[in-house]
Amino acid sequence: MSAAITAEALSKRYRIGELQRGYGTLRDTIAGAARRIRQTGQHHHEEIWALKDISFDVAQGEVLGVIGRNGAGKSTLLKVLTRITTPTSGRATIRGRVSSLLEVGTGFHPELTGRENVFLNGAILGMKRREIIRKLPDITEFSGIEQFMDTPVKRYSSGMYVRLAFSVAAHLEPEIMLVDEVLAVGDAEFQRRCLGRMEEIGGTGRTVLFVSHNMQAVAQLCERVILLERGAVVQDGPSTEVVAQYLQMGHGSTSEQAWPDVNTAPGDDLVRIRRVRVVDEHGERTDAADVRRPVGIEIELSVLRHGEPIFPKIKLFDGKGDVAFNAMDTSPRWSDARPPGDYVATAWIPGNLLNEGLISVHVDVCSIGPTKLFHHAAARDLISFHVHDPGEGGSARGQFSGQLQGVVRPLLEWT
Repeated sequence: MSAAITAEALSKRYRIGELQRGYGTLRDTIAGAARRIRQTGQHHHEEIWALKDISFDVAQGEVLGVIGRNGAGKSTLLKVLTRITTPTSGRATIRGRVSSLLEVGTGFHPELTGRENVFLNGAILGMKRREIIRKLPDITEFSGIEQFMDTPVKRYSSGMYVRLAFSVAAHLEPEIMLVDEVLAVGDAEFQRRCLGRMEEIGGTGRTVLFVSHNMQAVAQLCERVILLERGAVVQDGPSTEVVAQYLQMGHGSTSEQAWPDVNTAPGDDLVRIRRVRVVDEHGERTDAADVRRPVGIEIELSVLRHGEPIFPKIKLFDGKGDVAFNAMDTSPRWSDARPPGDYVATAWIPGNLLNEGLISVHVDVCSIGPTKLFHHAAARDLISFHVHDPGEGGSARGQFSGQLQGVVRPLLEWT
């Protein structure tokens, strides 16, 4: 399958501390040039690479997500692809009719009405007038601003702007759609409709490049994701893996921690934690868990001497820092003191229990004191994993495409 979008070693450099005029009089231009000549060697202007040697292909019909922190280069990449700005070096090729939604009201003329802007955008995309007329009822209905279609868009609120802008971009049937943070504006109901519409677009064989900070939406819409950091591609792969990596980068943790040297492992003279990792149902380490499948927290520990009975314990937190639950191994095997040696305990979390998002794990090895637990070893704020819902059914979300609130999301039996 041929590529709809090709980026070859794309780079974009900006100079900080110098006013770069887009236009001016001849006198201003001459005066500016003379001033720069006089200042040569006197001032150093810092340069920043918003993009640095980015290369990738997007196949026809593929829905590609682009994620990264603020300032990573996501919006600059879209501006280069849409030819709003020219790259410092490299080349971008797009094969097909493109519709872009880079910010609220992109391509709208403020003095024209909503209806007139629909026809303007359609004409820019190369559509015939009769095609636009045929699509107009769908665009108007989806936007939800029927009574304001004959009002100049300069009087629209930001929410009305993005409703109409997304509706136009999504219904005028471009072959390639570039979307930047469209889900950051608008109410929850509109965001849900946008997600549903983008899923429809992806299922019709059209190419979509989707930039967003909404990790749930990215994981749901995209099979492949590119992670940008300081203008460079640091990871390109399946959406669940890349999203999990991004969330763990921000959280400063990973799905596995090990302490090969028992003397530096967390714990006391009775017990030490040697390794903690998140595993799938096959016992393999995983950064991303399917919400429908069980996931395990595997704890390796070393008992150093005879002592009081001990047991492993975990505490799970959601991405907001709220406690999901505590769980301890209450099996009789921990009722008696364990002889010195190495042990492995795995806490299995059933499928369809946790909600989507980042889950962080605290691990402790405890004994029971007179009135509370006594902690002998602890590994906290070190382990995390990402729970995702592929949207294929079989989960508590059903056909709903939005986010369910809460730290747990059980699939209950109803009668």
